[in-house]
Amino acid sequence: MGNGTIGLILYMGFFFGLMYFLIIRPQKKKTKQLSELRSSVRVGDEIVTIGGILGKVTKVREDDFTIEVGSAKTKLTFKKWAISTIEKATTKVDDAEEVEIIE
Repeated sequence: MGNGTIGLILYMGFFFGLMYFLIIRPQKKKTKQLSELRSSVRVGDEIVTIGGILGKVTKVREDDFTIEVGSAKTKLTFKKWAISTIEKATTKVDDAEEVEIIE
């Protein structure tokens, strides 16, 4: 092994570390946040799906949820991975009452 080989290995290691901190790590963090957001959906939350549909959650199951949309109160069922954002979240203060959190 010569000086050139050690330098090349250090150079490649540096760029791998740089790629990890600039690309891989932020993507893992974003994926984790989105997973936590999707698992925190509750009945009464107003959400936006990845297709842009805005509705109020009426039923939450393990892998899917049902929302109510429009003035006709049409009910649509989606998979949890289809949640893009939560517009208005409800939080239980006590067992009896709920409070809306507007972000």
